[in-house]
Amino acid sequence: MSQVHDWSEREIRDLPVFDMDTVLVVSRARVACPTCGPRLEALSWLEPHARVTNRLAENVARMCKVMPIKRVAEHYNLHWSTVKEIDKAYLQRELEPAKRGNVRLLLMDEFALHKGHRYATVVMDAETKRVLWVGKGRSREEIRPFFEWLGKRRCKRIQAVGMDMWPAFEAEVRMHCPNAEIVYDQFHVVSNYGRDVIDRVRVNEANRVKDDKAARELIKGAKWNLLGNWANLPNRKARLQLTELLEANECLKTVYVMKDALKALWRYTREGWARKAWETWLELAQSSGVKPLQRFAKNLANRIDGILSHCRWKLNTSVVEGANNKIKVLKRIAYGYRDEDYFFLKIRAAFPGNP
Repeated sequence: MSQVHDWSEREIRDLPVFDMDTVLVVSRARVACPTCGPRLEALSWLEPHARVTNRLAENVARMCKVMPIKRVAEHYNLHWSTVKEIDKAYLQRELEPAKRGNVRLLLMDEFALHKGHRYATVVMDAETKRVLWVGKGRSREEIRPFFEWLGKRRCKRIQAVGMDMWPAFEAEVRMHCPNAEIVYDQFHVVSNYGRDVIDRVRVNEANRVKDDKAARELIKGAKWNLLGNWANLPNRKARLQLTELLEANECLKTVYVMKDALKALWRYTREGWARKAWETWLELAQSSGVKPLQRFAKNLANRIDGILSHCRWKLNTSVVEGANNKIKVLKRIAYGYRDEDYFFLKIRAAFPGNP
């Protein structure tokens, strides 16, 4: 027969009453169980070892959805770490284990976790816009846990994956999802073109005319005009400067025009026409005499199927890019996160997906 081993008193925080902090002094018994040993009395309104009531914890967690931890802690006169642990426990109960569901289409992208080229990877269901998984890093070994979590049977059901041209993403998808097509996102391909071709040619041309100070300054100052779209140039002056530069420099004119021709590949809906447009673009690039453009075209030719597959799958990572912007807002509101697991839970909570 169980007997009371001893009694103890504990101060428990509860919801405020009339804006006044409420502290409950609770007497709890420890029962001497002959089988299990001393066991603390269970209370339905209090978690084991907790210092706040369940209803206070629920209110704290709800406020953490819309307010920074610091403000919630100040509102309830609780320690910052207490509020954080309450919210983390609440998110773990609500989000884990994650529901894998019948996923057919995926989107993958990375975002900056900290300064110094430290990244994390986010994987989203392209149809429901639900974040399925967030993990630290972007190497093959670091993103492999997602596919292991998804399982072999569900991996075989994946039909297409939208991504940038990061080799680790592609290698892992091909390894785990044998039936999936790779779909390269236009934004990232054109962004790589801007960095590897346009900016490289711009620097080379600026160095070539280094003795002509006016021409050098014109080329050096044209970086963002060259990388941007004509329709998005800020004013008439910027358009006039870009026009004068392109008329005066044949190499820059070539790579600028070829950028628009590259973007046009994503406008095709039939793969046959898209492939013909690509072959024309490749021939022009190879005959241009511009070495950075020729190198880029050669590398892209080995992965052209990832661009042409957009004709079958209208996938792009703009949704994930939007998610990345919201992730930046989450970080800014919280002034950063020290606990990465908690940060990843906040990201998943922010993107529960469409009903």
